[in-house]
Amino acid sequence: MTADNADGGEAARSLLLVDDDKIWLQRLATAMDRRGFDVTMAASVQEATELARKVAPDYAVIDLRLEDGSGLDVVGILREVRPDGRIVMLTGYGNIATAVAAVKLGAVDYLSKPADADAIEAALLTKEGEVPDPPERPMSADRVRWEHIQRVYELCGRNVSETARRLNMHRRTLQRILAKHSPRE
Repeated sequence: MTADNADGGEAARSLLLVDDDKIWLQRLATAMDRRGFDVTMAASVQEATELARKVAPDYAVIDLRLEDGSGLDVVGILREVRPDGRIVMLTGYGNIATAVAAVKLGAVDYLSKPADADAIEAALLTKEGEVPDPPERPMSADRVRWEHIQRVYELCGRNVSETARRLNMHRRTLQRILAKHSPRE
């Protein structure tokens, strides 16, 4: 899918990606570049703020929790520099309050991690007032659960006891889950 400008040529689709998980950020950047976006990456609120003012991107995908603050702060800056830009919030810690705050600040959608590049592209390119089509092959519930457990485990510095406590799960149960391979899509 490409956008056309008034002259009939292909319009630039600048995209700002903001996430402090550098490996995931790089993979998403590669996937979005293949889909025709001109990608700029940031790993912090400060870096994203500077790039937003410099680039004023058409689109943005922002993680809610960043090492130096909240992605909601970046949404406010983007609305100042590009009022017509389309912003999608991502988070591994989804709840209704932050989703409402993101939308009030100007985000067009709010996706839970792990979100794939197809779902993100659909959310970015959906016209105002429309709902994106559901994914052709959504992740299975087992895969989403496994991804979430892996993310919390990494955020806890690969500490099984701390991860189990945060997930409200018995430590031995968590160890069995971590020892298994990821479920199929």
